[in-house]
Amino acid sequence: MQKGNLVSQIPLWFERKFEFTFPVELYPNLCARLRGTPARLEETFRGRPHKILIEKPQKKWSAQEQVGHLLDLEPLWLARVEDYVAASNQLTVTDLQNRKTDEANHNARPLEEILLGFRAAREKLLKRLNELDSSLLSGAIPHPRLKTPMRLVDHLYFVAEHDDHHLARIWELVGDIEPS
Repeated sequence: MQKGNLVSQIPLWFERKFEFTFPVELYPNLCARLRGTPARLEETFRGRPHKILIEKPQKKWSAQEQVGHLLDLEPLWLARVEDYVAASNQLTVTDLQNRKTDEANHNARPLEEILLGFRAAREKLLKRLNELDSSLLSGAIPHPRLKTPMRLVDHLYFVAEHDDHHLARIWELVGDIEPS
């Protein structure tokens, strides 16, 4: 199948439903997932032809724009962690149109720069989490779009699921293309 005609099998992110019923004790597992995302991205992109990475099937984001989007959202994830620290009334709102990613022209940037930026931003998030008192993990704050209370541990699950959503889409775009 030609990549340009690829129809995604990945459910749309905004149609996903979440149940946050797991125990707070899964916190270390969630941190391990978050810590592993940069390596999984780097492995997925390693040796893939640049032309394939910047293709925009059906005028949707390319594989490189997908990882750029993950980088674009790291400040939001960190801001939401700070919402728990500050006991905010609601988690920080995001731009649901993703204008930052659409306007960033990630396809014109070196892939290595995006991957290094993502790794550094994710390390910053994990470092901040490591500094927190574990009592913050179970406090709940309403999510602005989902309209449901989320514990900090739920927020981390949400971030990990968002990572995996885009990793799956990247894999659809480049997975059967042989590294050069």
